[in-house]
Amino acid sequence: MSMGIAIGLATLTVPAYADTAMTDNRAPTAAVDANAPITALSKLSSLDTVKPLQVTVPNVDHFETTAGVPVSFVRAAALPIVDIDLRFNAGSARDGNIRSEGFGIANMTATMLTQGSQSLNENEFTRAVETLGINLNSSAYKDMFIVSLRSLSDDEHLLPAIDLMTQMLTKPTFDQQILARNKARLLVGLQQQKQDPGSLASLAFNQALYGKHPYAHPSSGTLESVPSIERKDLIDFQNRYLVAANASLAMTGNLTLIQAKKLAEDITVNLSMGKAAAVLPEPKPLDKSQHIHIPFPSSQTTVLMGQLGSKRATDPKAQQQQTNFAVGNDVLAGGDFNARLMTEIRQNLGYTYGISGSMSPMLARGPYQIGFSTRNDKARAAIDASLEVINDTLDNGITSTEMRLTTDNLKNSFPMSFASNAGINGLLGMMNFYQLPDSYLIDYVSRIDQVQLSEVNQTMRDTLEPDKFLIVTVGQDDPWEKRANK
Repeated sequence: MSMGIAIGLATLTVPAYADTAMTDNRAPTAAVDANAPITALSKLSSLDTVKPLQVTVPNVDHFETTAGVPVSFVRAAALPIVDIDLRFNAGSARDGNIRSEGFGIANMTATMLTQGSQSLNENEFTRAVETLGINLNSSAYKDMFIVSLRSLSDDEHLLPAIDLMTQMLTKPTFDQQILARNKARLLVGLQQQKQDPGSLASLAFNQALYGKHPYAHPSSGTLESVPSIERKDLIDFQNRYLVAANASLAMTGNLTLIQAKKLAEDITVNLSMGKAAAVLPEPKPLDKSQHIHIPFPSSQTTVLMGQLGSKRATDPKAQQQQTNFAVGNDVLAGGDFNARLMTEIRQNLGYTYGISGSMSPMLARGPYQIGFSTRNDKARAAIDASLEVINDTLDNGITSTEMRLTTDNLKNSFPMSFASNAGINGLLGMMNFYQLPDSYLIDYVSRIDQVQLSEVNQTMRDTLEPDKFLIVTVGQDDPWEKRANK
């Protein structure tokens, strides 16, 4: 039985960008003395009259299909386009449940869904997609499996596109010859990763951080596991995880609610009911710092350091804490030139061209990582200086000015997250997958407005433990051995 609930999201007031009137007070004939000392920026009086930016969050309709799949829908009639996002709790973290050491099964399943169905061989399927001019893709990540479609909204394009989508979901062929070709190509790619220091660092970091947890292995698989993937593994994965009980659907575009409900039924009606995937286990944090070095013939050393982070917050209190951390981390390790790590490690010390760090929350606790590259002979000094900046930030906190600049930036950039159909649908898909209420979106600006300096600094201290960081280096020399020999 379908359940329709229309939720009108609130209109939010966000301050306008500070640079919208940068040229308003410039006199067109004024001469500028390039040698004159700069004492202060002129006051832009026009900013006093800038009206707050009005942001209207899209209206979201919620309903369930007959198969019980939850659907979030936003009508966007400005363009004749429809975006569809079908997510399954079925990423590469489930590979080991299909077969022990079966790393890469989810990824290979995603690859082969678009390579032919029982009605169309690979060439025919590809030709049908190209003829319709649609984007039809499937991808496997750590904790989710996504099938996405973008099509023109008229029946001539959309209806056959939905038919192709349902074919790949319910009637894939997993052709043996194509599987053999895919494995050969993937093995070449995995071999090439050995020549990429960033890939080597990431693989080593995840393996050391997660140990025996399902997040430890790469989604694409390994040189040892990929050759063992069989057609039966892909069929087993499809039958077990690509099922209605394990799915959520997001739709955005030029559709009425009645049309959206009909399409949702068409997409999900032939899915096996199945069972919802089991809850992933929580990984255990490292109890002490670890240093891992991978020798690599290069003039640069790639550094990746961090720790176990947080999982996706679903209750208001935890969401506020994650917002607090996002503000503090943007000051510490954001990618712009105002961030403390960028200012010190790049601008003041000249150790790197860029350094940044971020949290990656998932169903289970994701990683927090800071990464950069530097000259081999400066690697240890750059690591030590980075840790010093982190510790100083935790000890003394960020400033109110830094916090204000960051919160203003977050609020001002917020509308861009739903400035397009694809942006809206991506948000809907994420919220539906993690079972987040609409208040997650409605209250975004409120959470930023509720940020308090003391709480930001305390959240940073509660979250980051630099004395227990996992530090992976990939380069010519081991930074710790070099320092020890001095």
